[in-house]
Parts: sequence; C-alpha cells; structure tokens
Amino acid sequence: MVMVFGTFVSIATVDKLGRRALFLQGGAQMLASQLVVGTLIALKFGIGGVATDVTKNYASIIVLFICFYVAAFAWSWGPLGWLVPSEIFPSRSARPGRASPSPSTCSSRVPDRALSPQVWPLLLLRRMGGDHDCLHRLLLPETKSVPIEEIILVWKKHWFWSKFISDEDVHVGNSQAV
Repeated sequence: MVMVFGTFVSIATVDKLGRRALFLQGGAQMLASQLVVGTLIALKFGIGGVATDVTKNYASIIVLFICFYVAAFAWSWGPLGWLVPSEIFPSRSARPGRASPSPSTCSSRVPDRALSPQVWPLLLLRRMGGDHDCLHRLLLPETKSVPIEEIILVWKKHWFWSKFISDEDVHVGNSQAV
C-alpha cells in the first residue's frame, strides 16, 4: 500500500516539484531511513544476531522506518528511473534501430540483474519455491523435519554452502555452545 500511494504522490508532484527535487529528497529520505533501521537493528541484535527482548512497539518502529524508505523510493527513484531516461532522448532517436532510452535504462537494470540472482533467491527461495526454480533446487537443501539445532549439519553437508561453514561453527551436541 505504501508503494502504491507513494507512486501516486510522484505522479501528482513530479511536474510541480521537478525530477531533481524528487530524486534528491527521495535519496536523502531513503538514506536516513536505512541508517535508522540499521541502527535500531544493531542496537537490539548486535554482532551475535540474537535478540530476545524485541517488543512489538520496537518492531513497529522498525517497520515504520522501512515504510518511510519504501515511500521515498515510490515517489522518487522507482518511477523516475523510468521517466527521466524517456525524456532525455529526442523522439526521433526512439525509432527502431536507433539509440534510444534503452541503453540508459538497461545500464541501471544490469546491476540489478547481476545482484538479484545473488541476493533475492537466497532470501525468498521458500516463497518462490516450485519445481520451476532451478536455483532453488540447486542452492537450498531440504530442511523439513530437521530440528533447528541440527540445521547447521544440513548446511555443512551441502555441496556449495559447506565451503562457508567451518568445523568450529558446528555445535550440535555440545552443551557448552552458546
């Protein structure tokens, strides 16, 4: 909902405020939101990554700042990343076989596509799932019916992820492990 409403804000204000103003304001708001979210998470989770005392109010504040980030993206970098390239080339260059907005939009999308296979599937493989997802089958081992304490063993045996897990990381059956 935040993204949808933010996009409508962009549509309503882009010609009044200008593209540059929205880019600068949106970028500043996204940076500030990321800093706040990162700080709040670091304060609760620290280096160890475990927090047992996160209250509903604290989590709501984090979600609120994530919404601020999404709103800023929705009225600035999201839609304007498509609008501005279409405006900076003359109409005659948009004919087939001629230079057009394609190279500029492509140059911003290529890094997205390079990063997406590295980050996105790892975060949401379970959601995306399905037999059609080769990356899912390739990189995500089955953890069904594996107790949470033994999950590390599944990753340790995996052909790819085992490279990142040392023997010292495996604490299954070690009562002294924290």
